[in-house]
Amino acid sequence: MAFIKRAPEFLDICSINELPLYIIEKKILEERAKTFISAFKNQVDDIHVFYALKSNNCPDIAKILIKSGLGLDVSGGPELLSALRLGSKNIIFSGPGKTDKEIEMVIENHDKVTLLIDSFGELERAAKAAEKYKIQIRAGVRLTTQENGLWRKFGILVSDLKDFFQKSFEYDYINLRGIQFHTSWNLNPKAQTDFIVRLGEHIKTLNPEYRKKIEFIDIGGGYWPAAGEWLQWNGIPAGQISKILVPEFQPENQYFHFASEPVENFAYKIGQALKKHIFPYVKCKIYTEPGRWLCNDAMHIFLTVIDKKAQDMVITDGGTNIMGWERYESDYCPVINLTCPSETEKKCHIFGSLCTPHDIWGFGYFGTSIEPGDILMIPNQGAYTYSLQQNFIKQAAQVVVI
Repeated sequence: MAFIKRAPEFLDICSINELPLYIIEKKILEERAKTFISAFKNQVDDIHVFYALKSNNCPDIAKILIKSGLGLDVSGGPELLSALRLGSKNIIFSGPGKTDKEIEMVIENHDKVTLLIDSFGELERAAKAAEKYKIQIRAGVRLTTQENGLWRKFGILVSDLKDFFQKSFEYDYINLRGIQFHTSWNLNPKAQTDFIVRLGEHIKTLNPEYRKKIEFIDIGGGYWPAAGEWLQWNGIPAGQISKILVPEFQPENQYFHFASEPVENFAYKIGQALKKHIFPYVKCKIYTEPGRWLCNDAMHIFLTVIDKKAQDMVITDGGTNIMGWERYESDYCPVINLTCPSETEKKCHIFGSLCTPHDIWGFGYFGTSIEPGDILMIPNQGAYTYSLQQNFIKQAAQVVVI
C-alpha cells in the first residue's frame, strides 16, 4: 500500500498541525484535471470541463482547478458567490428551485454565468427578472433522465424540449443556447450513452431554427473514480436484509468491490455516442461536470487515537461530523495506523468521539497494534466529505495543502 511507504512524510505534517486534519495533495488534483481533460479532448474536439463545486467546496481545491483551466459548476447561491470570489470567469449554475435572489445574482454576473433552467416556471421567473434589469441571460435547459421516481425532480421531460425552445423565444432577455442532463454514480458510461441516444432522437425532430440555437450540450458528471466502489456487508442489499432478519450474521468476506471503468473508457464511449447521435444534427461544444472523479483521491483525513477501551475498540479525536454522515457503516475505506503501519488488516472498531453509536470510521486498521496517541489516516476522502461537514459536538478539521 503506497500510503504506508509515505507514513514518515504524513507524520511530519501531522506533528506541526492540530488534528483532526484534512490534507489536500495539489499534485494529485492537478494530475486528475490533466488526465480528465486529455481523455475527453482525444475524443471530442470542443470540450469544456466544469468542476462540480458541491463535491468538495474547499476554496483551495477550486483555486487549483481554476488554475488548471476548469470552469465551475454551482448549484446554489452560496456556491455561486464562492465561485465569483475565487475569480472564476466561466460558471454554470444548475440545480432545482433557484430563488429570485439567486437568479438576480446570475443577472448581475451575466458575463460569467450560464443559467441552466430547471423548469417552465423557472424560465418564466428568470425572463421576468431579466426584463426588469434589461439584461439578457445566457441559458440552457436541464432535462430529466428519469420520468418516474425521485429523479423526476430534476429538469424537464425530454419530450417537452421542443415546447421549451418555443416558449423561450417569447422572451427577449432569455438567450437559450444549450441543453444539460446528468446521471449519477456511474461505474460505467452506459447511463450517459443511453441518454445521448434518446436526446439525439429528439434533437433531430427539432426544426432547423431551434437546432441552430444549440451552442452546447452539457453531459453532466457522475464519473466514479477508477478504484471503484467498496462497500461493507451492511452496504449491499443482501447485508441490509440480513441485518433485519439475522442481525448476528456476519460473512467471512466483509468487503465488496464494484469495479469502475477508467475515464478513458468513459471518454471514448461517450465520444462515440456523441458522434453518432448528436453531431449529425448539431455542431456544438460539449460541457461536462466532473466532481468526485477529480477530488476524491486528492484529500485525506488524519485522526489521533484518544482512548483504547478494549483490544478491539478505540476512540479517535475526530467524529464523522467531519464527513457529514455515518458513511462507514455502509462504505468501506481502509484505516491506516501511520504510527505502526502494516500491510495486514486487524479487526477493531474505530469509533469517533460523537455521542452516537453510529459514529464509526471502520471495523479494522492496517497496523501492528493500536494505542492512544497513534495517528490514523483515512485516505482518498475528498468527495462529499468536506462539503457535508457539520458543526455537531466536535470541531471541524483544519485543512493543509501539500
